[in-house]
Amino acid sequence: MVVPDWVWPVCLFVFGSCIGSFLNVVIYRIPRDKSLIRPSSSCPACDRRIRFYDNIPLISWLLLGRKCRYCKAAISPRYFIIELLTALVFAGLFILYFRTDLRPDICPFLSGGWIIYLISVTMLAAFIAASAIDLELWVIPMSICWFVTVAGLTASSLGVYIIDPAVIGKYHLLPNASPGTASLAVGAAIGLAVSWLLMQAGLIKRSYEYDKAEDSDGALQQEHKEQDSSAEKPPVEPDEANFNHRIEACREVIFLLPIIIFSAVAYWILIKNPSVYGWWRRFSQYPAIAGFLGGLFGYFVGCGVVWATRILGTFAFGKEAMGLGDVHLMGAAGAVVGPIPVVAAFFIAPFFGLAWAGCQMFFKKMRQIPYGPFLSLGIFTVMILHEIIFTYLISIFVLK
Repeated sequence: MVVPDWVWPVCLFVFGSCIGSFLNVVIYRIPRDKSLIRPSSSCPACDRRIRFYDNIPLISWLLLGRKCRYCKAAISPRYFIIELLTALVFAGLFILYFRTDLRPDICPFLSGGWIIYLISVTMLAAFIAASAIDLELWVIPMSICWFVTVAGLTASSLGVYIIDPAVIGKYHLLPNASPGTASLAVGAAIGLAVSWLLMQAGLIKRSYEYDKAEDSDGALQQEHKEQDSSAEKPPVEPDEANFNHRIEACREVIFLLPIIIFSAVAYWILIKNPSVYGWWRRFSQYPAIAGFLGGLFGYFVGCGVVWATRILGTFAFGKEAMGLGDVHLMGAAGAVVGPIPVVAAFFIAPFFGLAWAGCQMFFKKMRQIPYGPFLSLGIFTVMILHEIIFTYLISIFVLK
């Protein structure tokens, strides 16, 4: 029996709306340090448990008239928007990947293309949640970034058993390291471990330690009232009078130095040393290892491009430029899409920022918003225009 073409998008739309319903739980509970499992969903206003028939994605919000069944408190439109957006992403990405010519490089869905689709929607769903939290509270939880990073590294490692590694490498479907980039990834990982140990020992001081230590873990230092999620809240920022921002940037440079140094040392030992290079080339090019190290290298490149901008901007303007949440968000994206696409996404993101600024000026409403949503839109653009971007870059730089 042949399944009609419309069945897949419809089923994915319904499934995506259910995922969107779960994302609403993530958006509300993670910043408030609450369990995602218990207790069951309840009204923030009256604390009455929400029955299953009042928790049907998209439909219940409309049937209830945007109000709680019991206390008649308003239900934020964010719930409907997140469910609809996630449903559209799940269905739309399937159509764009497998029903259009935008991504001719991807295998048919049932012939291995499903893993590319799966890791793509996993990342986009997580970034929808991260962007919503960033818009509301000006913080990107580390737990979401780590989840995407682990998912990306897993897909890069196991994808070679589902899709021919030669096809993955030829069309850049998943991150894949060369011997050189693999050595840099290993060195950076060792350097990161060294920096972390030095920080735990107190030999390296964390930047913006008072406010940002908890922000980077996705927690809030102050209690937030459990109110309507659509209410606008001020950004969580350190007291300008408490920090010399250039000194804080210097602390971050010190933290990054071991990563840079060990990357250079690993490259010199494993690539420039003839007695070791042959072994390393054979070992690093095992498909699963090349995939894992490719994702790891993509993670460091994604982090690095934002972190470098953050440090340089802080030195130039004397105030904190971008947030560490943006650093980890792009690191997670790099683990999924690889180093070249994540850099392209970073340079595409400002165009969305300019478009937003243009709309604000046109409607004469100036509301500052965080940069995380623009970075997420940049990543989405790169995923859709992947083949076009790579073709363009290859024509310029003759990438191999």
